[in-house]
Amino acid sequence: MGKPPSSCSIERTVEWVDTDATGHQHNSVILRWAEACEAQLFRDLDLPEYFPTAPRVQQTVNFTAKLYFGQRVRTTIRVERIGEKSLTLVFTTEGLDADGAVQNKAAHGTVTSAYVAPGASHASSWPAIFRERIVPLTI
Repeated sequence: MGKPPSSCSIERTVEWVDTDATGHQHNSVILRWAEACEAQLFRDLDLPEYFPTAPRVQQTVNFTAKLYFGQRVRTTIRVERIGEKSLTLVFTTEGLDADGAVQNKAAHGTVTSAYVAPGASHASSWPAIFRERIVPLTI
């Protein structure tokens, strides 16, 4: 049996700084949580060299519900695809009730990065260590 897909979940509380003038989460906080989850995923995979070599080439966020100050949230990120030079992650952010049960799906989206080797100015193939450790949802 193979390794499970590369994924990670984190929980946070919507802080005052995470809200905007309308009283619910600011749009940017969803990507911050996705990035925090992404960072944990690559720490768990023992791939710290990912961070300085994987610039964003596309980000998409679909907002589907509001989150409010003090609310608990869970963000989950998974590797959807690792291509020759790019990597696509999918994420969801869910609002949780006081018991930790999912109350709503607040946002979902994708983040795509390209591999740019140190000192290079353009994308190149992912090194073997990445291909060995990263398991996409679909192969």
